[in-house]
Amino acid sequence: MTIGMALNNVWILICAALVFLMHAGFACVEAGMTQSKNTANIIMKNFMTIAIGSLCYYIIGYSLMYGTSLGGFIGTPGFGISGGGAAGVSLNVFWFFQAVFAATCATIVSGAVAERMKFAVYLGFCLVMCTVIYPITGHWIWGGGWLARLGFTDFAGSTAVHAIGGFSALVGAKLVGARVGKYPHRGAIKTIPGHSIPLGALGVLLLWFGWFGFNAGSGLDATADIGLVAVNTILAGAAGAISAMGNGVLRHKHANVGLTLNGCLAGLVGITAGCASVQPWAAIVIGVLSGAVMLFAVDLFDKRLKIDDPVGAISVHGITGAFGTICVGLFAVNDGIIYGGGILLPIQLLGVVACGAFAMLISFAYFSAVKKLFGLRVKKEEEIRGLDSAEHKVAAYNTTGMLDM
Repeated sequence: MTIGMALNNVWILICAALVFLMHAGFACVEAGMTQSKNTANIIMKNFMTIAIGSLCYYIIGYSLMYGTSLGGFIGTPGFGISGGGAAGVSLNVFWFFQAVFAATCATIVSGAVAERMKFAVYLGFCLVMCTVIYPITGHWIWGGGWLARLGFTDFAGSTAVHAIGGFSALVGAKLVGARVGKYPHRGAIKTIPGHSIPLGALGVLLLWFGWFGFNAGSGLDATADIGLVAVNTILAGAAGAISAMGNGVLRHKHANVGLTLNGCLAGLVGITAGCASVQPWAAIVIGVLSGAVMLFAVDLFDKRLKIDDPVGAISVHGITGAFGTICVGLFAVNDGIIYGGGILLPIQLLGVVACGAFAMLISFAYFSAVKKLFGLRVKKEEEIRGLDSAEHKVAAYNTTGMLDM
């Protein structure tokens, strides 16, 4: 093993560990932005996402993503860590980095269907995501598939991870229906606040921290311009937070904490596709626009379409992921329209539509079949009591000792 390869291996392992830490961030964000009676359920879903995702990606997912391409659509099926890889990185390190990405893609759906979907139904979807949706679309983008051959650019996964997860979440949230009492009568919307702003904020900070591994590690090369990727990542997240906070002040006359936190995530999602191909000034613009697009999407789904998404996952990951991917066609230094290019933009649009449609189709097939056969959501009385009690027979916060005192 050369010194360069050893350096790359160490770097990618560190980045993979940072991406793994993002699961703690997702768990905190989802728990903080939902009701306390569902906290243990949120923790279990995020915890089991890693377990199921890792095993499924090992058994079949990796080969479908990086195996020898069959017509540019899917990798040759195989077992375990076989085929594919990247120059300059050992196969095991490469697989580990990709595996934590697969699990990240699945967990996006968890927040959108929180507080009413059956635990077993969500676990089943994790299996579908990590063995079908993510590996196949990932093959198109990163595994040498048809989109890669066209020149589609998604450096770290605005579409491959975030939009795929977000559009799947849209289908799940629509089919499972809104939480009890969310839309009490025609035209009315009830706000169901999360139980812990500090927990949600901690989750966003953990995600922001992990994002430096998510983006900077995606080049799979410690000697690449990882500094530019890191700079663009922090600038876009900061710009997204400021954009969302400013828009919140204009709309509601106060700085809304939840919108600001989601604005930061929107900026991070938006820059993920182009973090290695745009200049820092463009990263700021993408962050600002992503924060605004996220707010528009939240209003669209909640107020107009009446699709209940407790944590805003559809808007933050799905819509902003698609938007950020398209922005590469505008701001990329080599091929963006601003720099005299033009060929890349339609390719970016095609990739977003194709991947989004495939994710929604498979998600619809799974959720529709399960809904017809077993039902997607817990009973009304169980939802009101809380999924911690109904699904896990436990309380996330034991107040018995406090009451005794």
